[in-house]
Amino acid sequence: MNQGQIIIWCVKLVLGGIAAFLAILLWSKSRNGGWMSLVASVLISYAGIILNMMTELGIISFNNISVLGIPVIDLCFTAIPSILLIIALILFIKEAS
Repeated sequence: MNQGQIIIWCVKLVLGGIAAFLAILLWSKSRNGGWMSLVASVLISYAGIILNMMTELGIISFNNISVLGIPVIDLCFTAIPSILLIIALILFIKEAS
């Protein structure tokens, strides 16, 4: 891993950590379905960043189960945050109308 990659990982971890912390604070103040989906999206996205970093460093390996050559764990941590964000936006649009 070169110096540029280390800086990128540090930025992802710090900013993702701040976003996750603020999402948890929001979660404690709001029980609205849209906000809950948004918070879950942020938290799962941050968990995906941590998991990706741990696999890059060789700490853990989840390459056992794959679909079409794509590891299922990577696919889940890529798709689920976007799906939750879509759900949150749909709920916000429904609430606004």
